[in-house]
Amino acid sequence: MNKHYFKKVGWLGTVVILVVLAFFTYFNRSYAHIYNHIDKSALTTPDRTLSYLITNNQMASSSLTYVALGDSLTSGVGVDNYNESYPYLLAQYFSGNDKQVTLKDRAVQGAKTKDVLVGLLPAAIRDNPDIVTILIGVNDVHGGISRDDFQKNYDSILQQLTVETKADIYVISIPFIGADNLILPPYNYTFDLKTKRFNNVIKELAIKYKIKYIDLYTQTEELFKTNGSHYAADFFHPSAQGYKIWADLIYADINY
Repeated sequence: MNKHYFKKVGWLGTVVILVVLAFFTYFNRSYAHIYNHIDKSALTTPDRTLSYLITNNQMASSSLTYVALGDSLTSGVGVDNYNESYPYLLAQYFSGNDKQVTLKDRAVQGAKTKDVLVGLLPAAIRDNPDIVTILIGVNDVHGGISRDDFQKNYDSILQQLTVETKADIYVISIPFIGADNLILPPYNYTFDLKTKRFNNVIKELAIKYKIKYIDLYTQTEELFKTNGSHYAADFFHPSAQGYKIWADLIYADINY
């Protein structure tokens, strides 16, 4: 071993350390970028009430109660008016020409499956719904919730709804969410992989409970990979246009 060998190893070690530090710095900053931008956008839940009565005909011949369970994507974060949210649009579609629809908004910004199970589900059951849609899981994906815990929570939600209500239940897949200028590599791949795994769980549970699974992910993945007018200012929550796209696709899979 000569001095030149040790000198070469020393330089090589320094290069390796610098490369590792660069990677760690990138990973840290690209992760922080997501939440810094979302926080800076300061989107809020639009003003809303827990119940809406929607009808296109004051002499409607029938009525139904629709409960929307979920998180910020269901509570309408990203739009100024709740009537631009996908649950409200769905309720309008359900009303058609001769139905009176009572929409119950059971959604909380930041909610995970556990929050739905413990905090939102009891009230949803008391609503005695005819229709229930569930869109939950984005915060489980980003919040580090394990697949097993996600499955356990979601299973409990469906078990209670199927036993304690007579509602037609529609589970909506976790959508592809987050534009490519917000969620950078490798997190776009990481979150996407986990989303797909969780969607497989939802699909399997839908089969188990014999309820409808609506694959919103596949139908909107390509569009929502890139930024555009379908996104709100945070590049994460949909805009009014984005929610309209969702509502149309969801309604096309619902038999009402």
